[in-house]
Amino acid sequence: MQYQFKPIEKWIGKETPAHQRQRSRFKVLYSTTLRDLERELNHLEAKNVVFQADVRAEDVRVDGLLRARAITRSPKIIISFDSKHGPLSYPCDRFDHWEDNIRAIALSLEALRTVDRYGVTRSAEQYKGWAKLPAPDAPMSVEAACRCLAKYVAGMDWQMVPNLTEDLRKQLFRSARADSHPDRNNGNSAEFLEVQKAIEVIENSG
Repeated sequence: MQYQFKPIEKWIGKETPAHQRQRSRFKVLYSTTLRDLERELNHLEAKNVVFQADVRAEDVRVDGLLRARAITRSPKIIISFDSKHGPLSYPCDRFDHWEDNIRAIALSLEALRTVDRYGVTRSAEQYKGWAKLPAPDAPMSVEAACRCLAKYVAGMDWQMVPNLTEDLRKQLFRSARADSHPDRNNGNSAEFLEVQKAIEVIENSG
């Protein structure tokens, strides 16, 4: 399963007060949780999977995974992805550890899938309440995203970006993430977040 972490930009819905969060009821390894989540995401034909966690931008490695020393400020998690039912987003902060909240999302996806088992729903109605809300800020255009990323490769014109092969596009993404990472910019995360947004725009543009 391919996914990347990002800092939470905006929480969805009402946050669970810290004193109301529950201890874990799950007795499984994190690797098992990821395997179960992957199974459910495959059923939904999920793409562009993003785990939003309550971390700083500098806690995310260049490859999109969390650093080993990363410390979450809260257990809040949002898992967002594109699916055969459209963009979906699932927040969870009921449990006191972020890995347990990922487990809860995986189990919730499994429960939603079983609704279809007996033919009660016809148009995947059970997923409509989880439709991903539009971003609160102005969307970045494809041209702006291409311009943002092209500047990280010497001599690259922004108009070349949409026509890159998949391998070259991945190399561009890696270079842009590496050069804009807070570790190389005195801890400033603004440029890195802009690059992450540009990559998301390009990936979603087809």
